[in-house]
Amino acid sequence: MQPSEPPAANPVAGLAREVEEFVASGGWDQPPQLFALVPTAALLDEQPELAGQLDRANPLTPVAQEALPEGDLAESLGRIAWPEIVVGCALAQEIIVLPPDVEAELEGVAEADAERLRRAAADHPRRTEARLVAAVLREGDVACVMRLRGTRPDASSAEVDAVDEIVESPDLAPNLLDALKTTFLP
Repeated sequence: MQPSEPPAANPVAGLAREVEEFVASGGWDQPPQLFALVPTAALLDEQPELAGQLDRANPLTPVAQEALPEGDLAESLGRIAWPEIVVGCALAQEIIVLPPDVEAELEGVAEADAERLRRAAADHPRRTEARLVAAVLREGDVACVMRLRGTRPDASSAEVDAVDEIVESPDLAPNLLDALKTTFLP
């Protein structure tokens, strides 16, 4: 596990953690969720009734967006264009993480057979389920937070989330970060 930077040192990392905690409060088995990152002051100017609900100390507020259409995530992201008030975005999605040696074994599966690759990863006995949050700011700052879904050998299904692990690094999902950055291109 990597140590977290203080929020002042990397504000986008703090926002990624905030989004992950919000999504985690809804449990597992959720579809991908997209959030606009909006200046808190601008949001309060447009909707003053939110004053009691927003943290004025945080310069940016994540705002949940409508559900993404089912299907190819990259295609859905490619259709997004943000208004100027949105200074960043974050995406939370559940993924499968495999050990590096298993990933090497699966490299032989043709990219054209993406569904077969997904099934092989989902069925692999050494897989770990995870929730990944990738966040970008229009100005270029990025962050990723990943919650590894934990289990204990003696845990009942109600206790499965008892030992989740959090990993933070901007290197966790470079392709996803690039895809999110393209949503800010003209």
